[in-house]
Amino acid sequence: MKANKSSLLILVALILGIIAGYACNQAAPTPEAAKEIAGYFGIVTDIFLRLIKMIIAPLVFATLVSGLANIGDSKTVGRIGTKALGWFIAASLASLLIGLVFANLLQPGHALNMPLPEAGTATNLKTGALNLKDFITQVFPKSIVEAMAGNSVLQILVFSVFFGLALGNLHSQAARSLVQTMDEVVHVMLKVTDYVMRFAPLGVFAAVAAVVTTQGVGMLAVFGKLLASFYLALFVLWAVLIGAGYMVLGKEVFRLIKLVRSPMLLGFSTASSESAYPKLMEQLEKFGVQNRVTGFVLPLGYSFNLDGSMLYTGFAALFVAQAYGIPMSLGEQVTMLLVLMISSKGVAGVPRSSLVVVAAVLPMFHLPEAGLLLIMGIDHFLDMGRTATNVLGNAIATTVVAKWENAIDPVDASLDEVDGALPVEGETCPVSATA
Repeated sequence: MKANKSSLLILVALILGIIAGYACNQAAPTPEAAKEIAGYFGIVTDIFLRLIKMIIAPLVFATLVSGLANIGDSKTVGRIGTKALGWFIAASLASLLIGLVFANLLQPGHALNMPLPEAGTATNLKTGALNLKDFITQVFPKSIVEAMAGNSVLQILVFSVFFGLALGNLHSQAARSLVQTMDEVVHVMLKVTDYVMRFAPLGVFAAVAAVVTTQGVGMLAVFGKLLASFYLALFVLWAVLIGAGYMVLGKEVFRLIKLVRSPMLLGFSTASSESAYPKLMEQLEKFGVQNRVTGFVLPLGYSFNLDGSMLYTGFAALFVAQAYGIPMSLGEQVTMLLVLMISSKGVAGVPRSSLVVVAAVLPMFHLPEAGLLLIMGIDHFLDMGRTATNVLGNAIATTVVAKWENAIDPVDASLDEVDGALPVEGETCPVSATA
């Protein structure tokens, strides 16, 4: 299956999902009936996302252990991690700033003139998950089996670092055999990923159809200004990220964008970063990024480098303030930016994490948490955009760190069009784990 064909199939599935969802929405006599119909579409979506989640833990573990075992040097790991975190912090600040600037310029909530909600109006978001103590303790696994069962990427990463470094510092024949085994497990998991990704169009179709069936397309017009403003801010963030990538990668950044358009479209369609993870790892390998860098930086980025989500938090908070006519000074906005910068790092894996961050921060600035009820109805459509942006941001971040580490292998650009083709018998997958 070629990359163009894969992207086209996902795009067609997206359009067909909108059409099918609209038809079901119009045919359903009541909202309850529409919700029941959407439940049948949800079966397909759940199956696809379960297949994705099935491969994430072994894929992260195998790639990270394989890469670190071949590095065998804790100083190198520390150097790569420092460079990655430096990029993540800079990208997060840029994302928040763009969100605040565009929310101030376009004023998406200004014309709503909403009355202040009654005290105690609830959003049912678990903001209690947002605290430093829980975040720090949850980073470290008490059981690797439990971490893998729950797809806790940070916990898997911590265990894999210890396991990979220990394995790399053992020089017995048995240890080297285990390293070779882990290398082969990586190849197997990439092949499993290829098989699972062939069901992506079905998952996209069902996910979009389910949302449109229950909510209809009319709400896109009602909240058109909010959606347009948010996506304009996202496109500016894309330009900033690509520009920053160009400064390091040169013209190769455009080849990277071409390669990652398929996982971006997959993430956009399903509004799930997890759905794009395996495919993104595969495309970074095609770009030439060595597995030792991808296996370490990409899981780290999925917890600390959510650029689209960062932009959303600042944008959504100011939207709530504008909707209720609550002015915020420049100093308050800068303070909120710093609070969001810190607090957003503690919600990796929390359901609807971006909304959770905003809901937790709003009361700090005397803004009604219930204001999020205004946008929760269309949050799925906002989530689609921020998920695609998260995928793009992590692709660029991983490749930039690999460039700084001289860990990008030369590849034949003509092979970029091959997407998921089965290797010739006896041929090995070009996964590099060299130091």
